Amino acid sequence: MVLVLARIAVALAAFALGSAAVRAAPEPTDADFLAAKAAFEHGQRSRLEALAARLSGHGLESYVEYWRLASRLDVLTVDDARGFVTKWADSPLAERLRVDALKAFGKRGDWYAFGALYPPAAGEDVELSCYAIQFRRQRDGNAPLAAVKPLWFNGQTTPEACEPLFAALIGSGELTITDRRARFRLAAETGNVRLAREIADAMPGDSRIAARDLAAADRDAGRALAKGEFAWGTQGGRDLALYALERAARNDAGAARAAWEKQRVRLPPADRLYGNARLAYHAARQLHPLANDWYREAEGAAYNDSQHAWRARAALRAGAWSDVEAAIAAMPPALAQEPGWRYWKARALGAAGRGDDARTLYAGLAAEFGFYAFLGAEALGQRIEPLSQPANPSPELLGAFGAQPGIRRAVKLAELDMRLESQREWAYVVRGRDDEGLLVAAAYAQSVGLYDRAINTAERTTARHDFRLRYLMPYREHFVAAARDQAADPALLFSLARQESRFAPDIVSSAGAVGLMQLMPPTARWVAKQMGRTDYQSAQIADLATNTQFGAFYFKHCQDRLEGMPALAAAAYNAGPNRAQAWRGGAPLEGAIWVESIPFNETRDYVKKVLANAMFYARELEQPYVPLSTRLGTVPPRGNGSVSGADGAGTIASKAP
Repeated sequence: MVLVLARIAVALAAFALGSAAVRAAPEPTDADFLAAKAAFEHGQRSRLEALAARLSGHGLESYVEYWRLASRLDVLTVDDARGFVTKWADSPLAERLRVDALKAFGKRGDWYAFGALYPPAAGEDVELSCYAIQFRRQRDGNAPLAAVKPLWFNGQTTPEACEPLFAALIGSGELTITDRRARFRLAAETGNVRLAREIADAMPGDSRIAARDLAAADRDAGRALAKGEFAWGTQGGRDLALYALERAARNDAGAARAAWEKQRVRLPPADRLYGNARLAYHAARQLHPLANDWYREAEGAAYNDSQHAWRARAALRAGAWSDVEAAIAAMPPALAQEPGWRYWKARALGAAGRGDDARTLYAGLAAEFGFYAFLGAEALGQRIEPLSQPANPSPELLGAFGAQPGIRRAVKLAELDMRLESQREWAYVVRGRDDEGLLVAAAYAQSVGLYDRAINTAERTTARHDFRLRYLMPYREHFVAAARDQAADPALLFSLARQESRFAPDIVSSAGAVGLMQLMPPTARWVAKQMGRTDYQSAQIADLATNTQFGAFYFKHCQDRLEGMPALAAAAYNAGPNRAQAWRGGAPLEGAIWVESIPFNETRDYVKKVLANAMFYARELEQPYVPLSTRLGTVPPRGNGSVSGADGAGTIASKAP
């Protein structure tokens, strides 16, 4: 008995010592977590392992485990991958690791391990698709090769995983000379010179284009086209001529036109039609006044979606409503059903005297929300008066939502400025929720200051909407003060910030734009000088008051110098004032047509959203109703010279068309 009691005493003492040791162990810290992240990003495996030992129990432990496995994919086992996927099944990291592992197994040809994890739950990219076809091919023979052929028709460089499959199709004749020429054209159209060279050099017989000939066309495409010294009797020579046209027209369609008119008679009809279409497309994107006429010469050519859209835009800028109607009628159904093309179709129908048909389209648009919804309603003499039906969730419901592990991780990741990872965790939790669930999620996001998540989640509802969540107004005192001090419209300032930053005050874009108003540092310095702010330091750019004041000043500066027009000012804010000036025509142009024909996809979408969102903000701010069509007005012809000031506040100020 004494011996038993002694053993119990020893055991209790050992337990006490162990407990004390556990209590004495340091809690995992965010500093260690960020250090582990840095170690992973710099390939420091041993440091990552040492830090991982200290991070057990951290709220973001799943990321540390993911980094450990992702750093040794070359030796990863299927059991390692399965274990992680099972343990963290409630996180988007599970599928991310699964895809990483599948690619690693495919790269090293471990088809047993590949088959054990395949397929992923969330779809696959081109690289994984090619590995999957390789997997099925080694199991089932060559029949799966048929699935790789659609991946060939891509102007972008494809992953190495696809190359042996393409080689097999070329070897078997499944990828014909015509197919290979089609991809050469796609590469040329997307500006992928390297891929174009690879395809051209590998072509057989008279379809081959020598690397030196292609390089000469690249050096001076306009000169090569004008000289016309191509081997016109060979397929490769004719393809080189069209390549030179593509490169020359991309640079200056108007200048390429004369040489093209001279040379196109030497091409067969199909190639001539293709060249006409490419020249017209580039002319339309460059806002050439004759683009619509040149598109007429391309009637019957095959267009991709972008060419269809610019066919219609060229007709809009020319005021050729019958061509607008024909261009939209020729679009694929999915493209033609986009709100913009339904609106412009209605306008074309109205111009043709088919008012009843036009009103039917306007009515459909007026039941939606967005830029063309406002214009559609106004065409009917109506206003959009959106009805908010807020969820008003209880504190208990909000607490239960916030207690979910994925939401806790999303909040913590946002605190640590890991925005992309935070967004993925958030999206993983809210996927598939009904309107009620989405509004609860949006309300929770607002309550913890995740304004971007609140807006994006509230926008996903389909029947029940809360427009105060969709159009949040955080930091209201700063925006109101900036609007007052700079004589700017507060609705437009809120709308700009919503589009630029989703009200994340400390966000920095990949281009270096900072804060709520996404100011580029050179723009901020220019504004400070204009405002006489001799005390301004670069570190102040993210300060809420400074950022909103500078953003308001710059926007108002653009607006004042661009006829007071908010559409031009919004375009200038995003892409630079000189571009907004250059996009004006040689004659007065309806504001909505000017917006529709902005050459940059990003800026065109940006301006539409800024102006439409400002309509909602004006309502929330109880401003008098001003129709969107009135705000758009008529854009006068461009004047001579440039607009003074910095070249854009937003993220694409340095991009070319």
